[in-house]
Amino acid sequence: MLSSIGTIEIVIILLVVLLVFGGREMPQVVRKIVRGLHDVQKATRNARNEIHKIIEEDDDSDLMG
Repeated sequence: MLSSIGTIEIVIILLVVLLVFGGREMPQVVRKIVRGLHDVQKATRNARNEIHKIIEEDDDSDLMG
């Protein structure tokens, strides 16, 4: 989902952040945004791994019984 964001979109987002928060606070805001995106990616990866584990366990139990 996030991998579909291109360079133009990132530039537009940064310009909006610059206009809203000003140049002085921009590095802090960008850091928070990047940290938030990282947290979302980590949570998505964890959820995907848990779903795969459940599917594998279900497949294993179907083969045994």
